[in-house]
Amino acid sequence: MFGSLPLMILKHDTPLDARFIRGLFDVYYKAVMVTAAAGALTHTVSERPVIAMGMAGIALIAFASSRGILSRMDRLREAMTGTDTTRIRRFRWLHVWGMVLNVAQLVLICIGMVKAL
Repeated sequence: MFGSLPLMILKHDTPLDARFIRGLFDVYYKAVMVTAAAGALTHTVSERPVIAMGMAGIALIAFASSRGILSRMDRLREAMTGTDTTRIRRFRWLHVWGMVLNVAQLVLICIGMVKAL
């Protein structure tokens, strides 16, 4: 998640920039989904249903975010040129919005961990 923040200095105006950012988000979402699903399963076995549901919720949010954000990034990336300021701006907005969602998930996880202790 924190690897995406320094990438804000990129102009997002080349296919390589867009492909790299999209790939980073893809890896992030897959890691969150696998980790949250494993956490949900573990807490279900440990008879902690509230935490298990919270972890499952995080996995579902990551899944929905990946489907929405990555598909939009792909559509913009396919049509983007270095001079297309509208698509570049939209791609950059998706990058920012994705980071905001990722930080929100991190905050929820931290709050959940503190409350669980």
